[in-house]
Amino acid sequence: MKTQLFILMAVLAAAMPLAGQVASHESTVAATTQNVAVQAPSGKPVVKVNGVVLTDRDLTREMFTIFPYARQHNGGVPKAMEDDIRRGAMKMMEFEELVYQEAVRRGLTVPPERMQKAETEFRKQFRSPDQYAAYLKEECDGSRLVLRKKIRRSLLIEQLLKSDVDQRAAISLVQEKAYFDKHPDEFKIPESYAIQTISVLPPANANAAQLKEARQRADSAIKQAKATKNYEEFGMLAEKISEDDWRVMMGDRKAMDIATLPPEVTKVVRGMKEGEVSDLIQVGTAYTIVRLNAHIPAGMKKFADVKDDLRKQMQKNRTEQLRAALDQRLRKTAKVEEL
Repeated sequence: MKTQLFILMAVLAAAMPLAGQVASHESTVAATTQNVAVQAPSGKPVVKVNGVVLTDRDLTREMFTIFPYARQHNGGVPKAMEDDIRRGAMKMMEFEELVYQEAVRRGLTVPPERMQKAETEFRKQFRSPDQYAAYLKEECDGSRLVLRKKIRRSLLIEQLLKSDVDQRAAISLVQEKAYFDKHPDEFKIPESYAIQTISVLPPANANAAQLKEARQRADSAIKQAKATKNYEEFGMLAEKISEDDWRVMMGDRKAMDIATLPPEVTKVVRGMKEGEVSDLIQVGTAYTIVRLNAHIPAGMKKFADVKDDLRKQMQKNRTEQLRAALDQRLRKTAKVEEL
């Protein structure tokens, strides 16, 4: 995990702006029923980890790590997600404390030059000396030593996670290729058609008059569509007259797996050439016009084309497994008391 993340989150660089936002709302319920404001942290104990007390300040920090968009909405989190966010934040702060205690137990240390660099980086996040001084007063009892203790804690957490998780999660080229060869179904390319559409959609439960009117609109649309000469002209027409949601994308549905296309459309596109515009296709009571941009035959992705994304995904999965295993191992002998 990157040092910058731990410095930002574990040292609470954004704690003061957050407190200001939340404190401006005396009620914990936001004006909208969809969002609930996070209660302003007061230093109230919320959990003990092997006797070490963590407070609602730590909890709030973790909640905003999980849902950073809340900072843009006056400290509000979606009501439907509030319990899950709070529960996840609690588990994360407990995990970080357990990792820190394990780092201390192992005798890990932070070189003085690393401490100095981290403190310098941290101070650069403040817009002015006054803002930095205000943070020290609010979050560190005005003490630079308290701040350095917070930074040291962050760096020790980072150091242990790097050795026990990040380095062990590294995936080699040989491992990537072995996974690629063992799971061919994940790398199949389905037969697909890249298409644009213009649709005419009568109302649900349309009466005879409405169906007739829809057919008239469709007849007008096909004449205009047939007159288009390229992707751009068809797309501009789709934006103007199409009645489906894809009109805002120039009617472009990109490459669609043939299995997802309506049978009526599949039958038509199989006989089309690239760049050709279909006749009217009726699907139920709706009408659609298709422009075929490309036919992509079924096949297999090449390892060279997927290896970078595959490595990232494999490392992400391995990292999550190792973190979960570390959390479980540390909790096995720990005493965690939620208050």
